[in-house]
Amino acid sequence: MKKIPQQAFTAEFKELAVQRVKDGQTVPAVGRELGISHQTVRNWVKAAAAGKLVGAGSRVVTPEEMELSRLRAEVVRLQRENEINKKSGGVLRQGCTVKYAWIDQNAKHFELHELCCVLEVSISGYRSWKRGGSPERKRLTDAQMLALIQAIHAELKGAYGSPRMVRELRARGMSACKTRVERLMRDHGIRARHKRRYRVTTDSRHGLPVATNLLKRKFKPAAPNQVWTSDITYLWTDEGWLYLAIVLDLFNREVVGWSIKPRMTADLAIDALTMAWFRRRPGPGLLLHSDRGSQYASSVFQEKLNAYEMRCSMSRKGNCWDNAPTESWFNSFKNERIHGVRYKTHAQMKAASFDYIEAFYNRQRQHSTLGYQSPAQYMQHWQVKQQQIQAV
Repeated sequence: MKKIPQQAFTAEFKELAVQRVKDGQTVPAVGRELGISHQTVRNWVKAAAAGKLVGAGSRVVTPEEMELSRLRAEVVRLQRENEINKKSGGVLRQGCTVKYAWIDQNAKHFELHELCCVLEVSISGYRSWKRGGSPERKRLTDAQMLALIQAIHAELKGAYGSPRMVRELRARGMSACKTRVERLMRDHGIRARHKRRYRVTTDSRHGLPVATNLLKRKFKPAAPNQVWTSDITYLWTDEGWLYLAIVLDLFNREVVGWSIKPRMTADLAIDALTMAWFRRRPGPGLLLHSDRGSQYASSVFQEKLNAYEMRCSMSRKGNCWDNAPTESWFNSFKNERIHGVRYKTHAQMKAASFDYIEAFYNRQRQHSTLGYQSPAQYMQHWQVKQQQIQAV
């Protein structure tokens, strides 16, 4: 593979991670939320307090160091899950009551969220069992159900309509009937924030070379890191425009790279691609699809693709449907976080974008294309299946 020059990891990621700690979250919580080690977050907080997170003369965290830190955290997580699997034995095939009892016996040695995740039970269900309640889903009155729906609606900032709300309630251990949830949401004016359609494109009026459409709307690759798509959108604040570039893995629809800046230059697209590459380290031959924007057709972006040994694909002229998954992602993002909200500063918009991508969308939001799993859950289940296939 060609040598790739060392570059600083995107500053906005570090700054926004530190801001989450300043806003009241614990360092371990931010680390788990973003998939990086607690020590890395702690180091960033200390550097920010000393004014040396990104300043002149300070040591900048490189993408290699960032990826190494993330991999170390991932190895620790997998080792602990493997240890839980070994100790739990046949408990995985037992009912909830047996699983809750085993969790209770081992809660001193592992974190509760780790035990519940591996044994595929909810934390709320375990806590209900611990208080002497039934391990089965709890039947709520209409008033109780409405209060819970309203709380989830506020927590998720209005992202879910009734189909996803039903699944969210069931995932939290509650008995939820589709018609009942629909009725309560309709009668009390609770609805998802899906009204406007957004369709913006980058500037394709240039004389730069454009690539052939190799993707041809084949939006369902068989494995991760085979096809990525990328695009740029506009975000308005009282301080002026910001521009968000993302890189989406079509396999599990995860945002694997992103960058947000006040200028829509080639660096914006390059930084998003760089984050994606250092997160996933794909092999040669990955197909990167985008529109015909000058940022993607520029020589510097094409040189980066060549350095990463990626193939380039571009949408046909004036055909936004050739990059439909990315357009759909922008539509969901703007409806669920931007529409109807006034962002006074660039900092507020960056924090909202960071929260949506890293904390909500990638790790929590139910995706209809993925069978109402989050991108992270879909990837985890796929990896488990691959391990099972290899073990046979």
